[in-house]
Amino acid sequence: MLSMTGYGRGGYSGGGIELSVEIKTVNNRYLDVSVKAPRVFAAYEEAVRNAIRKKFTRGHADVYVNLTDKREEKCGARLDEGVATACLNALRRLKELAADIVPSAACGDLVSLLRMPDMLVQGEAQAADEQLTGALDNALDAALDNLNAMRLKEGEKLRADMLSRMDRIEALVGEVSARAPLVAEDYRAKLKEKVEKYLADATVDEGKLLTEVALFADKSNIDEELTRLRSHIEQFREICGAGVVGRKLDFLVQEFNRETNTICSKSNDLTITRCGLELKNEIEKIREQVQNVE
Repeated sequence: MLSMTGYGRGGYSGGGIELSVEIKTVNNRYLDVSVKAPRVFAAYEEAVRNAIRKKFTRGHADVYVNLTDKREEKCGARLDEGVATACLNALRRLKELAADIVPSAACGDLVSLLRMPDMLVQGEAQAADEQLTGALDNALDAALDNLNAMRLKEGEKLRADMLSRMDRIEALVGEVSARAPLVAEDYRAKLKEKVEKYLADATVDEGKLLTEVALFADKSNIDEELTRLRSHIEQFREICGAGVVGRKLDFLVQEFNRETNTICSKSNDLTITRCGLELKNEIEKIREQVQNVE
């Protein structure tokens, strides 16, 4: 079992490249991946997302890539010729309007021209080379391994907690099962007592009394719900032994709630209602934990 919450970090250092990858994950109904990386990796972001998708089925993952490239620069400054041409034309026109500007100042004018904003554009790599992508792959693999180790450790804690609560649910189902057969008999005794009280010395018609008790017993029968709950408990324990189980457990918890609600509505018994409410409390706690399971 894997938790959707975790953190992992991986790094690479060599050949003038220092690169680190950090991954933070939280629970989410669907798989969502956000990548924040230097522009040099812009074309490689989809490959990073695909690597995450191979390890995850749902959850939100934030991936942070940090790079320090100390290798010899392959791209230097370049002149934006469009901007330079426009500025030169403006300078020539200015000289025509100001006749006192001497030709010897031209050199100084050109130096000033180069200092203008956007005149020089600092070059940068258009895409990561093989050395950079290889470094990113190594760091990403290490980060994913560390992340999954943490997710697995957290997942084991979640499983232990849910299974302990499932033991309590099984005990409560046992209490309800023991009480259920006595509900109709208690109803018959109370009904007979009320009839005798209001009718005084009149004789109670046992036939009609039994008919009324039989109708009550049929309406309040919860044998099917108890059988399904026992089946759900067994399935829950089996599913918890697998890896990616979040969606299955989420569906199963809904079934637990459905059967428990039916028991509470049909029981007409204080003891069973109390057990049903405690069942719902334990089921809700399990549901909250399931939201963190992949």
